[in-house]
Amino acid sequence: MLEFPDGIYAITPEIADTECLLAQVEAVLLGGVAAVQYRDKSGDVARRHEQASELVALCHRFGVPLIVNDDLRLADLCDAGGVHLGRDDGGVREARIILGPGKFIGASCYQSLELALAAQSAGADYVAFGSFYPSPTKPAAGRADAELLRAATRVIRVPIVAIGGITPANAPQLLDAGADSLAVLSALFGAPDLRASADALNRLFETEPEE
Repeated sequence: MLEFPDGIYAITPEIADTECLLAQVEAVLLGGVAAVQYRDKSGDVARRHEQASELVALCHRFGVPLIVNDDLRLADLCDAGGVHLGRDDGGVREARIILGPGKFIGASCYQSLELALAAQSAGADYVAFGSFYPSPTKPAAGRADAELLRAATRVIRVPIVAIGGITPANAPQLLDAGADSLAVLSALFGAPDLRASADALNRLFETEPEE
């Protein structure tokens, strides 16, 4: 059975220039991120297909899964490593039928342990909670807290991803509370040195306290 990797889960910024996007993602891959999620909310279908396909090939060279955000059809078309589904993006079981057993399926569970339990029961490979801190990309998102992570560790058997405004300063308390992976956008791609930022975040997992 596939197991979603622990570590930094890089969420891509929306960039129209494909070469620029690839260069930025390569930098964080060199910094050691464990997974990459392609997120582009534009209606440019051709660009999205081109970028997703190029990112799949790039991530493959590093042995890292490329997950497509919110678009099951695109994930299938470009043979991505999997798909991440929000509340309105279709069900986990449908995604499994389309993508098959060798792909990751993740589910946004927001601040709801019940959604996480339902996603786990449906066969999700990981569940994501957030937003834990104010996020520049989703300023209106509801807020989750560390206690939710602690509760999730008692009943959730698949990897738990924390998302939302995560930085090297606030990440340790999420790891302490039970997050297996940290989904990061701004603290990675908004940094002056992308590779160094990824490396700094990765070091948090090396120093994670033992249970």
